[in-house]
Amino acid sequence: MKSFVATSTAASASEAGKEVAAKIAAGIDGAKIAMTYGSCDYDSAALLAAIAEELPGVPVLGNTSFTGIITPEGFVGGDTPFVGILALGGDDVEIGCAGAARTSGASAREIGAKLAREAMAAAGKDCAPDYWYMAASPAEEEYYIKGVTEVIGRVPFFGGSAADNTIEGNWMLYSGTDAFADGCIIAFFYTATPFVNKFTGAYAETDKFGLVTKMNGDRGIAEIDGKPALDVYAEWRGMDAEGLLGATLLSESIVAPLGVKDRMGDLIAIRHPMNGNDDHSIAVGAKVAEKTCVICMDGSVDGLVGSVAKTAGELKEKAGAKPAAYFFVHCGGRRAAIADRIDEVADAFVAQADGVPFLAEFTFGEYGFEDDGCNSIGGLMLSFSALG
Repeated sequence: MKSFVATSTAASASEAGKEVAAKIAAGIDGAKIAMTYGSCDYDSAALLAAIAEELPGVPVLGNTSFTGIITPEGFVGGDTPFVGILALGGDDVEIGCAGAARTSGASAREIGAKLAREAMAAAGKDCAPDYWYMAASPAEEEYYIKGVTEVIGRVPFFGGSAADNTIEGNWMLYSGTDAFADGCIIAFFYTATPFVNKFTGAYAETDKFGLVTKMNGDRGIAEIDGKPALDVYAEWRGMDAEGLLGATLLSESIVAPLGVKDRMGDLIAIRHPMNGNDDHSIAVGAKVAEKTCVICMDGSVDGLVGSVAKTAGELKEKAGAKPAAYFFVHCGGRRAAIADRIDEVADAFVAQADGVPFLAEFTFGEYGFEDDGCNSIGGLMLSFSALG
């Protein structure tokens, strides 16, 4: 497998798309996928059209990223619109891509199954891939995964959700020349070259935990241990529940989110408290089931910054050798808390990559797996992958 990374911060979407794609065309022969991450300030349709014109026949897949991206150039974005592409190719890999907007006529699970069949066909295969990538709007991700799994079984995956800069739903998914806010995209990788993923929240467990005794839908924790969830969380934090209403909870919980252990105890999937509701229930960023134990996790801004080098180092140890490329999915909420220390994070990515091409995006949901566990999603997490 081979790879190449390029970026652009041109003022217009068309200029940026043309510039970044021209760099890719000059830097790698026979690209089989252009993994593309751009600014929600760009016109996504114009961006994708310009990329397609410069890279005819190359599947384009990706999404908007929260405030920026990181490549070997460092942090790219901030107040400036941006786009970056990680292109992959080589004679030892085949890649099949598919994407679809969410429609009222099909469930997320049905769409996932349909995309799986289309991705196999696009790769010219009739069997499960060696690993796969997914991006989706930050809702129903669990059900897209279930649909794909119905078709291919349990195959390791990686990825993250689309994100915007203001958490207002301005995110976009990219699939070829199509851009849509609600839906799913996938890529199936067929290759004998290895794939390794490190999926973690990199928080510490505390001894504060409780049983979810009532849910409102999939992503609303109504009660913990029979008490209003927000009251319990506030007690764990030594805070006033009234002071955590609304979106205040989202920012206050970045350093102390909730965690849910998988059945083997290998992974603590982080559940980010997103909103403190008037009835003192808590809206979270991923599915939680009743009668599940939730743990109050512990962290700090210093810990968020330091977790990049630590987790990338753990990924390198698992890989055991230099890969063809790294793809780093970093939570947008963590990036917001890091704020103006983002250059420290960028320096850590560059140092840990050690000359290997890479791209880091900032998402509102992260996807990965640990050991023999099922593919999972979380928030406030890191999903770092070594490809090839």
